[in-house]
Amino acid sequence: MSHTLFIADLHLSADRPDITQCFVSFIRTQAIHADALYILGDLFEYWIGDDDINPFNTQVAQTIKSLSEHQVPVYFIHGNRDFLIKQAFAKRAGMTLLPEQKVIDLYGEPTVILHGDELCTMDEGYQKFRKKARGWWWPRLMLSLPLFMRRKIAENGRKESQQKQKSLAQEITDVTPKEVVTTLETHGVQRIIHGHTHRPAVHSLEANGKPAQRIVLGDWYDQGSMLVVEPGKFSLEQLPFKSR
Repeated sequence: MSHTLFIADLHLSADRPDITQCFVSFIRTQAIHADALYILGDLFEYWIGDDDINPFNTQVAQTIKSLSEHQVPVYFIHGNRDFLIKQAFAKRAGMTLLPEQKVIDLYGEPTVILHGDELCTMDEGYQKFRKKARGWWWPRLMLSLPLFMRRKIAENGRKESQQKQKSLAQEITDVTPKEVVTTLETHGVQRIIHGHTHRPAVHSLEANGKPAQRIVLGDWYDQGSMLVVEPGKFSLEQLPFKSR
């Protein structure tokens, strides 16, 4: 049966083997049967550069690359944690890098896909950082530093982000409804799929003067999450972790 899979916000790291185990199982038992797999950002807890070649990153790359043996294409959109992933890692993983927003034909339904962090415009502090981090000079500066310094910066940034999330109101860290509508109307579509907010749900709204849908992917902190899209229908599903 034709179907396409979407995942996001796995936040893979060596210190969460339960997430990695679930991901490997997902690739081997479910993704191999899909028409395509789309990873909509934050595959890793953080990414400090394609030159950080270690056993864990290699394992993840090889796991994704195994899908090519089954002729399953893999597409990747950068998240706010792994925007430094470049062509070198993409080649090792056998996946295609996509722009920040991409319209795809999903069984006859034009759909815009993205990570989703650009939709959270009420978080002004983050949006300022995002603009800098996605520019030309800041990534070059970071990648010019030794790996140990990049790793320290990433770990400190992760701690600061965790503390900040605790203090921000929920509506600030969620998407701005107006920005969702603007994105749909900019691309002239009625369906949008994204991650980032860690709030899996299906929302109904109006855009382009017609009914529209916003599908939000779940994260992989407590269980795996995937969106299964078939011709004419879709479902958000959970993948249980094995005991740590």
